[in-house]
Amino acid sequence: MDIIISNSTGEPIYEQIVSQIKAQIMSGDLKEGDALPSMRALAQALRISVITTKRAYEELEREGFIESYTGKGSFVKKQDTELLKEEYLKKVEALLSDACETAKMCDISLEEMVSIIEMLYGGN
Repeated sequence: MDIIISNSTGEPIYEQIVSQIKAQIMSGDLKEGDALPSMRALAQALRISVITTKRAYEELEREGFIESYTGKGSFVKKQDTELLKEEYLKKVEALLSDACETAKMCDISLEEMVSIIEMLYGGN
């Protein structure tokens, strides 16, 4: 499991861990039942506090991506396809929101944006 931490993004470290593990689960790189590194091992590998990894794992568990068992570790949970779709939808909405803001700043019309999206999506 590859996790890359950046101090220059401004995003808290635990959120970087959460988003990267979620991305690996959603892409299928991490599958149901796969074991995650222990909180201590991950903290050591990333050279961060165990408290930070604990917070990331708690967030992943709260969002339904992993399940943890005392003395056994944390594992990828069977994913609800609706939950995964909702996660992807949130990601797409955020990206499109940024694109729309940029388009408005550049005075690009809605029709032009729709045309660009159709072209990128593989439409007309």
